[in-house]
Amino acid sequence: MAEPRNRYSPVSLALHWIIALAILAQVLLITAHENTEGALSGQFVMLHKSLGITILVLTLARIGWRLAHPAIPLPAEMPRWEKLAARATHVLFYVILIVMPMSGWLASSAASRDFAWFGLFDWPLLPVGGGRETAARFMNVHGLVVKGLYVLIGLHVLAALKHQFIDRDNVLHRMIPLIPRRP
Repeated sequence: MAEPRNRYSPVSLALHWIIALAILAQVLLITAHENTEGALSGQFVMLHKSLGITILVLTLARIGWRLAHPAIPLPAEMPRWEKLAARATHVLFYVILIVMPMSGWLASSAASRDFAWFGLFDWPLLPVGGGRETAARFMNVHGLVVKGLYVLIGLHVLAALKHQFIDRDNVLHRMIPLIPRRP
């Protein structure tokens, strides 16, 4: 009988960490936008929009990869409620990482604010109208989803630390290649 996998694939690891770093970059970009004015502020917004679309595409790729390559099993000794919470958190991450860039894209589209993806080509706007009022509603959704993302990130990090330092069950080893596996 084959030993069960205890590490995520290189593709899963790459997608996880690239998206995580992109989210951090998004926070930095929007903070920079809010603290600058003029053309520089606009450049930060354009980068934020481009990176948001990139996160959407990477998230869809990650979901596709996950469907083709199911998650590795959680530790057998993990309580059922923790397994359910872990799976629910991952599903919520996928939902948020789709809804957040989509709401931003919809807001840009409603306000007819086009942008060039990293300055390379014009990203198409979605066929929605409504102007500033509709764009504001989409941005309200965007802001709410960001708050949900922050909560999920906090829970995710706390759970990872709990598994590493309290449970000592190698869960963190599965996602961070530099952490040695415990016997």
